[in-house]
Amino acid sequence: MESPAGTRLDQDRRERTGVPEAIFAAGKTLEQNLALIDALYARTGFALATRIPSEQRAPLAAAYPDAVLEPLSGALRRGALPRSGARVAVVCAGTSDLPVAEEAAFVTGALGHDAVRATDVGVAGIHRLFDALDDIVTCSVVIVVAGMEGALPSVVAGLVRAPVIAVPTSVGYGAAFEGLAALLGMLTSCAPGIGVVNIDNGFGAAALAHKIIASHEPGASL
Repeated sequence: MESPAGTRLDQDRRERTGVPEAIFAAGKTLEQNLALIDALYARTGFALATRIPSEQRAPLAAAYPDAVLEPLSGALRRGALPRSGARVAVVCAGTSDLPVAEEAAFVTGALGHDAVRATDVGVAGIHRLFDALDDIVTCSVVIVVAGMEGALPSVVAGLVRAPVIAVPTSVGYGAAFEGLAALLGMLTSCAPGIGVVNIDNGFGAAALAHKIIASHEPGASL
């Protein structure tokens, strides 16, 4: 279906894949994002936008007083999907990684699951992770967000039974190569049971967690 913004929206994506279409708002004008949110919400009663430019966040929040805006990542949700009761841990290495971690947590919640946050538990102070471990091990999926050398997912995967989704971030000094070092470290982890998404891709991690949870309920409608 062609939207007022001249974009062909895939409004049946949730029925086909289990994950609703989301608007990647970066690079779009305010008018385009308004039109896309309106079109999705009118058709499905649910609209999700990510990476909203900072200058557009206040106007969009004002346009949709019924919406929920996540300020760190610039994600916005109108409407709600059914709650699953599943718990997804979102483990964040450092506060510099929070925008990506909050995108993952927000999208996890938007897709109907409960996000359990463990923040600032990176390997430089590994005792902080152990303080949060009792909550993490109760979750169905664990999303681990880290920059620098990207070591945290390996540590977490060696401690939990749940599948781990690793998210490298572009945080780090020069040799981190804007997240490439963390990405390669996560891809070459010695701990089994880790899946890796692209650099800074909190949305992709949440979508994968959603599909993992759905796979535990054959025939379930997402």
